[in-house]
Amino acid sequence: MTTRRTFTLGAGFAAAGLVAAPAIAKAQTVSWRMVTSWPKRLPGPGMSAERIATRIRALSNGRLDIKLFAAGEIVPAFGVLDAVGNGVAEIGHTAAFYWQGKMPAAAFFTTVPFGLTPAEHVAWIEAGGGQALWDELYKPFGVKPFMAGNTGVCMGGWFRREVNSLADLKGLKLRSAGLGGEVYRRLGATPQTTPPSEILTGLQSGVLDGAEFVGPGTDIALGLYRAAAHYYYPGFNKPNGTGECIVSLKAWAALPDDLKAIVAHACATEANYALAEMERLNAQALAVLIKDHGVKLAAFPADLVSGARREADDVLGDLAARDAGSAKVYGSYKDFRDRVANWSRVSIE
Repeated sequence: MTTRRTFTLGAGFAAAGLVAAPAIAKAQTVSWRMVTSWPKRLPGPGMSAERIATRIRALSNGRLDIKLFAAGEIVPAFGVLDAVGNGVAEIGHTAAFYWQGKMPAAAFFTTVPFGLTPAEHVAWIEAGGGQALWDELYKPFGVKPFMAGNTGVCMGGWFRREVNSLADLKGLKLRSAGLGGEVYRRLGATPQTTPPSEILTGLQSGVLDGAEFVGPGTDIALGLYRAAAHYYYPGFNKPNGTGECIVSLKAWAALPDDLKAIVAHACATEANYALAEMERLNAQALAVLIKDHGVKLAAFPADLVSGARREADDVLGDLAARDAGSAKVYGSYKDFRDRVANWSRVSIE
């Protein structure tokens, strides 16, 4: 009888355990919201955000579940940093150079005119001290940054009329993000910080005379060819296109180590995959733009490029002089670029 009673009680406790297990598992699930700077499912950065959320969910077996929100669904495209830092969302997908008004050196972590190429940029971040500087720069804003996508070398931009010389830039209203916009301003244009989803309407309405965004694979999805037939290269203003995930420091600190590792791994995987994917998409889309949509592809005039190079040096120098943090980041970036330049020249050419 004792044996039977023991068995019965044991079975009862086991049954209770089976009933309680799902409740325990549910309590362990962490739910995050991801806000982004991109239209929903935008090829390139929009899809990077989506893949990161999916990858984290799969690798964590659902323990870290991320709900994705496109630009404007919770916060506007340029509100991602504040939203994550203030706890409106736990994670965001965006681009660092959108924050140069708050912290001038942020631009270095996306791209700068005539700066590091994608491979060189990754080397600086991962093996040249860049990540530590990035973490330090973002800490006062309550977020931790990760490379989390890359659109590769960008195009010079779309223009509603031909650009035959540097003088043709005078007075043009150009959508241009980051330090490239300041270079265009010094060349005589008027840069605009238009959100991605509003670029086409800006071109169609005449609010914009030209615009740069990313490369053919993303630009075609925004339909920019419908309003501007002239497509220029090289993308001296954005020779790299690193996308970032920013994670709330408070939310990050609350994660167990294995989930932290999963977030970091998902971002790193996307940084690598996105660059490969964009190479494919850019090649494919450029052919379609020229053949099917009559886009006129042309190189920028030589005097424009040489003028931009001169101005870029001054822009970076002026940025470095703004504050000690900017000088520190600039010094590291410039030193790495100088050291890698000879190898890049030999290995590429």
